[in-house]
Amino acid sequence: MDLVVVPARINGRIHFVPVPRRIVLASGLAGLAAAAVPADAATADYDLADMGSPFEHFAQLRRVIVQTDNLIGPRHVLPALQQNLVFLATRRRAARGADAVKLLALETRYEELAGWFAQDIGDERTAHGHTAKALDASHIAGDTDLTAYILGRKAQLAVDTGHPADALGLASAARRTARPGSRLEVIAVLHEAHAHAVLGEASETHKTYDTALTLLARADSDGVWGSWLDTAYVNTARARSLAALGDYERAAAGFDNAIAMLPPAYRRDRGVYLARAARAHAGTGNNALAARIGMQAVGIATETGSARIVHQLDRLDQALAPAAREDGVAEFRASLDRIVLHPA
Repeated sequence: MDLVVVPARINGRIHFVPVPRRIVLASGLAGLAAAAVPADAATADYDLADMGSPFEHFAQLRRVIVQTDNLIGPRHVLPALQQNLVFLATRRRAARGADAVKLLALETRYEELAGWFAQDIGDERTAHGHTAKALDASHIAGDTDLTAYILGRKAQLAVDTGHPADALGLASAARRTARPGSRLEVIAVLHEAHAHAVLGEASETHKTYDTALTLLARADSDGVWGSWLDTAYVNTARARSLAALGDYERAAAGFDNAIAMLPPAYRRDRGVYLARAARAHAGTGNNALAARIGMQAVGIATETGSARIVHQLDRLDQALAPAAREDGVAEFRASLDRIVLHPA
């Protein structure tokens, strides 16, 4: 059966569930049906003989996919990534020596990215599968930087799927694996900090974020790992943790600052920040502002299919339910309802 994972309202909450594509198409939400790879994609013939270096080809393709994801979200690019992952693995198996090692390291990056995209469309099973394959491949490739990064991703995936205690252990493993003084060490500490926040451990959360800022100030800047890490990024991550701890005033201010500084090319991330900001403003009692910001996030969720946006909007929907008669709240809730399935 041809299935696609989509958001559906079940017993008042939004869950991501596998649904036959024909049902999605019949619902009028055709954009949600674009996430699955055609069954014959994995067997397609692919000849790179006239394309120069396979490594350079696939490395450039990955960069283009990342840039495209920033603009339109993962629902439209995951199928292309998965298809090219199959082609890359085929080339890697045919290679030998140093070429095989280079292609395996790149295949590991593809697997990790596929796991991230799958998580962002709400397909947790596929996300875990790709990320586990990436971790295995990183060990085979003998690339400890990759291993540290993917352990961090597994920590992120664990906390985002409701297992913060597991995330603490994975983040600790990522930090032990990372080179001391590297940005990978900072990334691991950030995952650890948010896991503490989800567990309600406020003191440990703030202490760990302070550690991350200290490490960042003296971290290397080789441009390969975590080139996007700066104080503003850490403060935005802290805002998310503040919201998890119930400190909505400071969380809202942090997200508002992040949105103001975000480049236009990061369209999907803007939707994530908007949804988180809206939930934080609802936590402060400013329901009208929360509904107005939430409406903007609904529009980006529709464009990108990002589960991270939809999950936050679901929480916002629940927070605003008692204020259904206030300005803009009913309009927000109706707009959210229009982009999810309603099983009979």
